[in-house]
Amino acid sequence: MIRLDQRPWREVRAAGERGAVAVLPVGSQEQHSEHLPMGTDTLLVEAVVDAAAGLLGDDGPELVRLPALPFGHSPHHLFAAAVSLSATTLLAVLDDALDSLVRSGFRRVLLVNGHAGNDEVVRLAVKRCAERTDVALGACSYWTLAGPGEPPQSPGHAGWFETSLLLAVHPDLVRAAAPWREPDPPALFHRSPAPGLVVARHGEWERVGGATDDAGDADAETGRSLLAARAGVLAAAIRAFDEATAGSHGPAAPR
Repeated sequence: MIRLDQRPWREVRAAGERGAVAVLPVGSQEQHSEHLPMGTDTLLVEAVVDAAAGLLGDDGPELVRLPALPFGHSPHHLFAAAVSLSATTLLAVLDDALDSLVRSGFRRVLLVNGHAGNDEVVRLAVKRCAERTDVALGACSYWTLAGPGEPPQSPGHAGWFETSLLLAVHPDLVRAAAPWREPDPPALFHRSPAPGLVVARHGEWERVGGATDDAGDADAETGRSLLAARAGVLAAAIRAFDEATAGSHGPAAPR
């Protein structure tokens, strides 16, 4: 894996022209209850992407990993603390980043998202770019990918999933979690009353205090298992993206 921010420009451009896949992690800066840092989403998506690249190794597709975009769409967390971009601004930032990569020689790009509030925007960004430019792009949120026979993860927010992952990769940043109380009534953004239905109620995040489930159930061993599983399915998705697009926009594709 090539780190874009750690290589001279000619090496980066040559990688793009060879058909390398540019990978852009997209994070956020927002409250994660009382025990996790505001950069949790950014830290975790970086960890998953880097672990996936490690699994692919030298036998996998060539990757150019960009620095993570540290800001996302987080207006629902401004009740406590967040640095939020509007959906329009985030889309414009991603549009510009993707267009820059294309002008720098890349024809294949993968956006890997680490914050639920960004999900719709990153997917729209790749669709827009593919309509205006001869490129192949993909987008995913790292927890929605699933292996054979595995249901997608439902990570919640600042609960056992994220806390376990952060205990595995940055234990020094995790503080003791406050005792958990199930909100009454339960938040509908996290537990939809009907499959496939998205529900938003005004003031819901502030009412439940910024966390969706009990972080007291988290531990580092669980986090290492989660990281391995998330990295594994992301590595498989990257390999599948490479194989599906190599003929049209990869190393052997006509330019």
